[in-house]
Amino acid sequence: MNPIARTVFKAPAKLYDRDLGWLLGKRFLCLTHVGRKSGRRYRTVLEVIGVRPRTGEVLAIAGLGPSSDWYRNLQAAPAAEVAIGRRKFVPAHRVLGESEAADAIADYERRNLLLRPILHPVLSKLLGWRYDGSDAARLRMVQQLPIVAFRPRGGTASDQEGADH
Repeated sequence: MNPIARTVFKAPAKLYDRDLGWLLGKRFLCLTHVGRKSGRRYRTVLEVIGVRPRTGEVLAIAGLGPSSDWYRNLQAAPAAEVAIGRRKFVPAHRVLGESEAADAIADYERRNLLLRPILHPVLSKLLGWRYDGSDAARLRMVQQLPIVAFRPRGGTASDQEGADH
């Protein structure tokens, strides 16, 4: 990755490092997770692709597939924290099933129509095949790129509002 791209991709993490994650609104979350081999704590900023107010879940996609370090770390141990803007919570997580994940992507695309000219080529590059946004393509995509739902451990977001730190 060239230095400019690296700086752009690291900028959201730098904001969270300085307690300025709120500047990103609710579009990105900062996931704190523990390395499966090193035991070190890591922070990874992920785009929020969906929100489920009823369950308190926020959705993020493993854009590099199941080999993403953060995703593999979650398979080994639960995440330590999720921060979204000024809100922080200890999360429980689950991987969405294919049908639910495909619906989440369809919803994301409907809410972000202006991103489509950028989104489809980026997804095509990540996937290694031409992503066209069809139902069949979405289903194929979520077989390659898992979607993870994070929610406050022990209940819904409304249960945890006062307990957030």
